[in-house]
Amino acid sequence: MTAPSYPVIRLKPKANARALRRGFPWVFANELVLDRRTKALEPGTLAVLEDHDRKPLGVVGVTPGSKIAARMLDRDTEAVIDAGWLSARLERALALRTRLFEAPYYRLVHAEADGLPGVIIDRFGDIAVIQPNAAWADTALDALCEALVQVTGVTTILKNSGGRGRQLEGLDDADAVLAGSAPDAPLPVAMNGATYMADLTGGQKTGLFYDQRPNQAFAQRLARDARVLDVFSHVGGFALAALAGGAASALAVDGSAPALALAEQGAAAMGAGDRFATRQGDAFDTLTAMGEEDARFDLVICDPPAFAPAKPALEPGLRAYERIARLSAPLVAEGGYLVLCSCSHAADLSSFQGACLRGIGRAGRRAQLIHTGGAGPDHPLLPQLAESGYLKALFFRL
Repeated sequence: MTAPSYPVIRLKPKANARALRRGFPWVFANELVLDRRTKALEPGTLAVLEDHDRKPLGVVGVTPGSKIAARMLDRDTEAVIDAGWLSARLERALALRTRLFEAPYYRLVHAEADGLPGVIIDRFGDIAVIQPNAAWADTALDALCEALVQVTGVTTILKNSGGRGRQLEGLDDADAVLAGSAPDAPLPVAMNGATYMADLTGGQKTGLFYDQRPNQAFAQRLARDARVLDVFSHVGGFALAALAGGAASALAVDGSAPALALAEQGAAAMGAGDRFATRQGDAFDTLTAMGEEDARFDLVICDPPAFAPAKPALEPGLRAYERIARLSAPLVAEGGYLVLCSCSHAADLSSFQGACLRGIGRAGRRAQLIHTGGAGPDHPLLPQLAESGYLKALFFRL
């Protein structure tokens, strides 16, 4: 096979080529020589990246106008990024998931950690929902779908364009059906003995959050005979897992009426509707109101959206996490449990834990930290990229 003729882009003299050689997958715009020729490259163009001394580093996908100007795809500068190349990456990703899970419901591709930068693929049986959050993947979408069908045998592929990453790459926000036909009703998904109703076309992200699966399983162990409060519940994430674990009752709080309706459907499907209730409203306002009502629960879980998705939002984000802890801690009965979660890339574990402990302390409570959780193994962490280990779950006994 003839080696492809890629354009060449080059690092600035002070760019950290060593980090790239050791596995860091991103090249930031301020590290790249953005001359007229490089700026003229179409987003999604494949190129050979060289260091300042013209030594090749690998094949990258280029987005000249993005903060992440290039993403490493292959160390081999003669690699052909086609359906065959994509199939090899997908086969490697699939091999891990089939070893871990009996049923095909999982995150199949976790972006950089699976060697497909910017690509998220969640699998729901014969349906795959893909988020191509990098320009190179959007350009290669037809080949990626071809490889996905070949490797997994899925019959339906849905494109979800709602990710923040697509905005940063200058990509459109149009969802699409790329293969097969979209389901006309929410899809029941079994996890940890609970039944979740996943809206694959109108729900948040890809329709269901698989990353909290092990943390929901741990919370389930604390939920037996307990009164449970699940704040930012979405489609019932922790609440339904708690009911499957024998909780006496579970109350789900969320701002989205459609999400809570799906949670109610899930509770009914698993025969736990009589122990389940919902409360729609802003989480901060609802927690404040519950405090004024002297409400008490044996297990309280708060799993908010990312308050600090990027570094500029870090300080206000940490204050928000502290406030959540301060408002939720008084609702926990003596000897009960408080679970606080963060999916913020910019807030590392130490910063997040500090904010939580400040909030708990300001509420006049003392805490034991009994468990620290992260995302499940279908969300592998790329050690060289701290952002891939975004999820943190802290389990406290108060």
